[in-house]
Amino acid sequence: MPHSPAAPADALADLRGTIAPDRLLTEPADLGRYAHDDAEWAEFADPVAVVLAQSVDDVAAAVRAAAASGLKVVPRGAGTGLSGGANAMPGSIVVSLERMTRIVEIDADERLVVAEAGVLNDDLRRAVAAHGLWYPPDPASYRISTIGGNAATNAGGICCVKYGVTRDYVLGMTVVLADGEVVRLGRRTAKGVTGYDLTALMVGSEGTLGIIVELTLKLLPLGGREDRAIVGSFDSLEAAGEAVAAISAAGVVPSALELIDRTCIEAVDAWKSLGLPHGVEAMLLARVDEVGAAGESLAAAVAERMSRAGALTVERGASTDEADRLFLARRLAYPALERLGPVLTEDICVPRGRVPEMLARIQASARDHDVVIANIAHAGDGNLHPLIIAPEGDDAAKGRAKRAFDRIVDDCRALGGTVTGEHGVGLLKLPGAAHELSPRVVDLHRAVKLALDPNGVLNPGKAFPA
Repeated sequence: MPHSPAAPADALADLRGTIAPDRLLTEPADLGRYAHDDAEWAEFADPVAVVLAQSVDDVAAAVRAAAASGLKVVPRGAGTGLSGGANAMPGSIVVSLERMTRIVEIDADERLVVAEAGVLNDDLRRAVAAHGLWYPPDPASYRISTIGGNAATNAGGICCVKYGVTRDYVLGMTVVLADGEVVRLGRRTAKGVTGYDLTALMVGSEGTLGIIVELTLKLLPLGGREDRAIVGSFDSLEAAGEAVAAISAAGVVPSALELIDRTCIEAVDAWKSLGLPHGVEAMLLARVDEVGAAGESLAAAVAERMSRAGALTVERGASTDEADRLFLARRLAYPALERLGPVLTEDICVPRGRVPEMLARIQASARDHDVVIANIAHAGDGNLHPLIIAPEGDDAAKGRAKRAFDRIVDDCRALGGTVTGEHGVGLLKLPGAAHELSPRVVDLHRAVKLALDPNGVLNPGKAFPA
């Protein structure tokens, strides 16, 4: 039976009765800080309150208070999302998990870790490394993004071309449902197929089906790999794209294959003075990690495909420090470009063989809409991140940027791609998702949402077109 919503003041009274005062924010300045993630291009509004949850009980209490009062709940990790998935809306409560930072258990024998959702990716990786273990998913924001947020968007990263994305490492989780009930999903065993795979369903659901508060993650041994770096410089993006397609067609699976263009190289170097090479239009940064002769053979194959594609230079055997410096430049590209103006970030993914054509279409969109578009990419799996820059305060440029954004999404779908590879649909990709998903498939999404959240409490209007 539909309930009669209480006033926001009543919801706040309920929260004050159950949440410790130091965990509840209601001042306007605080509400403004939590109104949106890094996707300022998407719509947002100040929430009614922010709950800085420190326990599962805090999360459950906030959800129950919201459900009883007709308010919405927007889950949030570190706020590093780029699609508006954590943007607040009128009449909402933001539940931040940033204080839930306990690593509960590391089981070296079973190669798993149990950790709360607010643990930073980098902190988790360092903690398990002390036990000789490795957590591969490594989004560019790994130093500042949480594992809960990574799971909510099914984040990937530089290693995902070979080692997979977040979903591939989630064994189980604890979730707060839309009525405030807490459930445990998944398993701790290496295999298990009991019931529907609700764990995988939650991964990538962007907080619309439940709030992930704890994760059980599979780990790999830290050793057994031998890194070799191959760096190619190119006089055009298309040539770099041809090298990517050739490496893929040859059946070579590098442990990383990243693209960074001239605009990004120059922006990072101007900011951090890393001594990066200038005068090239694009660089491909590759790694292979097989041991011994197998690794040497793969490195040679990658270098050969770069050369055949017209690389200006191909450097093999770069020192670990040199390779790390170049990959650091790749990770710093987004914040470096933000210093030039607001950045509208794409997250398209196309078949690897279509990377050259997609890069050409991105450049055409930049010319036709008179905007600056920088390019970084997890090129090895076709996940491209065109970064459209608009000068601060230039509304006309922002309008052109948005039109370029929409055209790139259309071009991506025309080439058999998908509108988001790892950032999530959030708000920014809703129009593209509406075109990509058939009406029947959208109906299936609605049915799942209705089954798990009949009153639309959890992050409504995100992840799939309504």
